[in-house]
Amino acid sequence: MHSTLMPAAFIGHGSPMNTLEDNRYTSAWRELGRTLPRPRAILCISAHWFIHGSAVTAMPQPRVIHDFYGFPRELFEFDYPAPGAPEIAREIAEVVRPAYVGLDEDSWGLDHGTWSVLAHVFPKADIPVLQLSLNGGEGSQYHFDLGARLAPLRERGILIVGSGNVVHNLRRMDRSLRDRAYDWGERFDAEVRRIMTTDPSQLPSVERHPDYPMAAPSPEHFLPLLYLAGLAHAAGERPVPFVEGGTMGGITMTGYLLGGAKPASPSSGEAAGVPAGVPAEQTNL
Repeated sequence: MHSTLMPAAFIGHGSPMNTLEDNRYTSAWRELGRTLPRPRAILCISAHWFIHGSAVTAMPQPRVIHDFYGFPRELFEFDYPAPGAPEIAREIAEVVRPAYVGLDEDSWGLDHGTWSVLAHVFPKADIPVLQLSLNGGEGSQYHFDLGARLAPLRERGILIVGSGNVVHNLRRMDRSLRDRAYDWGERFDAEVRRIMTTDPSQLPSVERHPDYPMAAPSPEHFLPLLYLAGLAHAAGERPVPFVEGGTMGGITMTGYLLGGAKPASPSSGEAAGVPAGVPAEQTNL
């Protein structure tokens, strides 16, 4: 048992190319890693494991999944050989009861929602990493409640990281807008910031906001933030943004930290883009 409460975070991961680039967002992720205590293990909730069920990876050595299309070969060759931790997977399944989380021993691994950010936060890949799936058959309140059920893990040295984007609309993406979001994206991001920093328990209701259909035309990138909101509510704490900004019109890169010291973040610099010649919605960001 750890004597200190492990922080938790949500990271707006944006393009997979952020894995390889040095920009103000990846600098903030690296600084986050320098300020965090070393965790016993990392549990990531990635936008890219969106299935009809809740499961946690439970294999000793999760495979690295390159779940995108049209990017440079260097990105497809990128490896993040972190070990798994089957015993911690069983611990996670137990702590959320009576909610059910199954043990995935062979189907998934670590997708780019996880390794594109951990490549900067913990570049040595020497800490066990597990992924929790997003149950696409459930609504916002389910994900918030499941996040709250994960709260005891923070007392056991497990770092919980949600990875998605507050605003994620690839069909409206404009590659020329490298450092800002559209007005509707900025409005929605600001409303989410207001809720997260005042009363995270209200986050499930933000889907009724008039800009939600544009900001989250499909829910998978927004849902990981609900886990952090649930953790915050369970602890009676308020997350703080540790990096903010928009990119390519249809994406915001805002990241939140719960507990711990807020890392310093550069004030300018663009997020990574996506390859030309491939429709953005077909790159599986």
